[in-house]
Amino acid sequence: MAKKDYYDILGVNKNASDDEIKSSFRKLAKQYHPDVSKEPNAEEKFKEAQEAYAVLSDESRRKQYDQFGHQAFDNNGMGGFDFSDIDLSDILREAFGAGFGFNFGGRNSNRPSRGRDTIIGVDLEFEEAVFGTKKTINLELLENCDDCRGKGGHGEIKCSECGGSGTITSEQRTIFGTFMTQTTCPKCRGKGNSYKETCSTCKGRGNVRNNKDLEIKIPAGVDTGSQQRVAGKGEAGNNGGPAGDLYIEYRVKKHPLFERVKNDIYLELPITITEAVLGTKKDVPTINGKVSLKIEAGTNTGDKLRLKGKGVEDVHRFSKGDMYVIINVVVPKKIDSNQKKLFEQLSKTDLETSEFKRIKEYLKK
Repeated sequence: MAKKDYYDILGVNKNASDDEIKSSFRKLAKQYHPDVSKEPNAEEKFKEAQEAYAVLSDESRRKQYDQFGHQAFDNNGMGGFDFSDIDLSDILREAFGAGFGFNFGGRNSNRPSRGRDTIIGVDLEFEEAVFGTKKTINLELLENCDDCRGKGGHGEIKCSECGGSGTITSEQRTIFGTFMTQTTCPKCRGKGNSYKETCSTCKGRGNVRNNKDLEIKIPAGVDTGSQQRVAGKGEAGNNGGPAGDLYIEYRVKKHPLFERVKNDIYLELPITITEAVLGTKKDVPTINGKVSLKIEAGTNTGDKLRLKGKGVEDVHRFSKGDMYVIINVVVPKKIDSNQKKLFEQLSKTDLETSEFKRIKEYLKK
């Protein structure tokens, strides 16, 4: 069964702002949260809204979804994404009030969690995008501290207040009935433990910001707006969780001669009046070198000649584009005396075609 569109689930359009997405999710949470809703399918609808919000509230995930739809997550390893790992406690408390401590399905601070995805822009020359290349890019990312292995300290001690769970559970009576509330342990702040000694390298944070170079292989056929995923090269996870992914978004510079439209290449070819009238052969540049192109006699400005298979290879290797040569008959603005005499002699001959005669016939009416 096909998944519903995330924008439709939240009831917003594709240009919705972050605030509009957040506001819509709050309304749906108040309507369908299984702890307050009596509707039989409330839990299913809440999970749909939770999943949609988890994607659309994250900049990199939203870009991927806008470009590839649900397939973006099926193909890049996020098809099994654990949406219960998204901490929604803050936004749900905004919806229900600070006094409500539902078990929101969020993680406690001691649970391993996946690192954030990172997106960067990379500029490419026209030829680099067409043929592919290798590039070294510089990244500044949060990585697990090597000294404490991402824990933030040494000599782990279990919290005596929460018994290591990171949360305190209590009973809450409200106008909706009696609820079991779950709040963050104030003593360990949700971690479930503390350390005898704070790590001096990361100052207890568990991660450090490092600057490093990464060599990437860019496939042939990428274009402006294309994104490439590099698995596990995003920011470090917490508490031993996996690193996020790196997404590279390309910006391709314009070429002085060629214009690219998807996988097709367009070239405007100037020819003289005599070449247009008499026909000729011209050497034409392509992305793979020059070819000899036959120009038929009587060619006009705007005529389009196709060179099959001379375009760009599809980035997914499904096909290859074509090249189109657009003819532009150039009228000289300055001519010498000999050329002028030749044109004057030519003007005394009858060069008018049926197109000219139709105008003259109409003017006689």
